[in-house]
Amino acid sequence: MRLRITPQESSFYAMFTQSADSLVGAADALAELVQPHADRDEIAERMRELEHACDASTHRIMRRINETFVTPFEREDIYNLASCLDDVMDYMEAAVDLVALYGIDELPREITSQVEVLQRAAALTAAAMPNLKGMKGLEEYWIEVNRLENEADKIYRRLVAKLFAGEYDALTVMKLKDVVDQLEHAADAFEKVANIIETIVVKES
Repeated sequence: MRLRITPQESSFYAMFTQSADSLVGAADALAELVQPHADRDEIAERMRELEHACDASTHRIMRRINETFVTPFEREDIYNLASCLDDVMDYMEAAVDLVALYGIDELPREITSQVEVLQRAAALTAAAMPNLKGMKGLEEYWIEVNRLENEADKIYRRLVAKLFAGEYDALTVMKLKDVVDQLEHAADAFEKVANIIETIVVKES
């Protein structure tokens, strides 16, 4: 255990928690998006608001890094964690925005499975953030998120195979693949968040 001779700045934990909570809202918005007759323009607007809130949290964290002499863990890890949480939001927001911009009327049923994985990863990430302060009870979190990312990879491969199986015209394939790619990037980014937290816990142990 590292010996600290000055007080730590603890507000980082609250800001990380706030960012993760925004991801839960974003994943829930995605779940609404895939429902029949969803108001996609309204969901896209709500997602943009969530993305702006997450951006604001990220900027506050970055400013606090510059203002704080002693941080709770390494500055690089704080920066990487904040940036990656923001990346998750950006990918989910991009998926919603593309559905609205492309005017996609019907999404493949398998996209629901992608979104369910993201909802679970978001809930786990939000639940893990308060535990970051004590560096306890986090191992199950990163193991489960890694498992979910593997599941997301399998769903993604099945989806891509479906898109290229001849059911859709070429233009629709391009539009839908853009969307499922963004959802896959979001799952990858959730795993990266979990890996960063694992690194932090190992360093601070």
